[in-house]
Amino acid sequence: MNQTLFDKLWDAHRVKSLDGDEDLIAIDRVFLHERTGSVALMSLLEAGRTPRHPEHVFCTMDHIVSTDAGRGADSSRTPDGGVFITATREAAKQAGINLIDVLDAEQGIVHVISPELGIVQPGLALVCPDSHTCSQGALGALAWGIGSTDAEHAIVTGCLRVKKPPQMRIQIDGKLSAGVTAKDLALHIIKTFGAAGARRCAVEYCGEAVNALSVEERLTLCNMAVEFAAFTAIIASDDKTADYLKGKRFSPSEAHWGAATDYWKNLQSDADANYDFVHHIDATAVRPTVTWGTSPAQAAAMTDAVPILDDDNEKALNYMGLSGGERISALKIDGAFIGSCTNARLSDLRAAATVLKGQKVADGVTAICVPGSMSVRRAAEAEGIDRIFKDAGFVWGAAGCAFCFYAGGDTFARGSRVISSTNRNFEGRQGPDVRTHLASPAVVAASAVMGTICAPEDVS
Repeated sequence: MNQTLFDKLWDAHRVKSLDGDEDLIAIDRVFLHERTGSVALMSLLEAGRTPRHPEHVFCTMDHIVSTDAGRGADSSRTPDGGVFITATREAAKQAGINLIDVLDAEQGIVHVISPELGIVQPGLALVCPDSHTCSQGALGALAWGIGSTDAEHAIVTGCLRVKKPPQMRIQIDGKLSAGVTAKDLALHIIKTFGAAGARRCAVEYCGEAVNALSVEERLTLCNMAVEFAAFTAIIASDDKTADYLKGKRFSPSEAHWGAATDYWKNLQSDADANYDFVHHIDATAVRPTVTWGTSPAQAAAMTDAVPILDDDNEKALNYMGLSGGERISALKIDGAFIGSCTNARLSDLRAAATVLKGQKVADGVTAICVPGSMSVRRAAEAEGIDRIFKDAGFVWGAAGCAFCFYAGGDTFARGSRVISSTNRNFEGRQGPDVRTHLASPAVVAASAVMGTICAPEDVS
């Protein structure tokens, strides 16, 4: 029987079928962070349990850690957040798992450093108490977000009970136009099929446009799958995947590299494999896309107007301070943010720096960049990218989730209109009454310079 890539990974990790419709799935890696992972670690220790494979459990500090460049080991951007950080640190040490601490050179956002360090690899099953774990399916892995209780269970037993999700294939034919990014593609897909369009599905992205994406761009595309209501997303590994992982700290060693890559090459969907849903996207129809509402599905091409809609969307328009018919590209902004697990990798910063070079942020705009990891930060500084950002008027932060979500500390002023490279534009996501428009890093950079939402080519 022909199988999908997801079928193959599922079968390879199925320990046994359970009563009802669940399977017991073996878990290869567990990743934690201080916001939700600390709950799992503390519960585990209080119960007197120990990790089954501590060498396969990882913990970083990313969600509430301060992103100020001069932060200390316990600095937090949320009131009393230091308590979470210190408790997580001590619990991780006591459990004997891998800890990537606040001041470590490899610290960063979990979904950025997991591929960056080679912790996620094709064919592995990885879970994390964080919804954007779906990002890591970009490397051909079985990766999904779980709760803290399931994380504790996976740490102790190496397994989880899971109901196999339905499967959806989204084939993206043709080539993306110049200036159209993986972020635009992700928003286009969600806009087209709706925020619930992939409800609990395992989505496999494939096709000419996906093959042409870099690994970092694939991470962006898969990152947004949870905004599409998917269980996870996955992309078959290829030579780009192997090249990306070669030599990374937790990647297979030279002695095992040949066997690993031979195995990875077999991780493909068979021809004529069956999916529950199949969609086709014409890549040439995708245009630079910006959200106008309070859901990633409430998006439109930048050159379009805010839709004139029915009462169902009145709440979103009221929150965003918009009326149907307004030109998206003419909206004045108060803030610009580049960061998050969606778009804070080195390629994202390079794209933004290309726009910002020799430019200044518009008067009245607060502009902030927070690299996704300290490795990304150092690489950007080695290329002079930090200087371009700073000279333009951006704040240059230390790695963390920062303004991607409001944690009770850092935020923009109430009522601010912010263009952001993040993944969620929900009410209050970036702070009380903050109005978030999602876009690619290049569009964020251009908008920061012009003071209105605009395309990079509009920067004079």
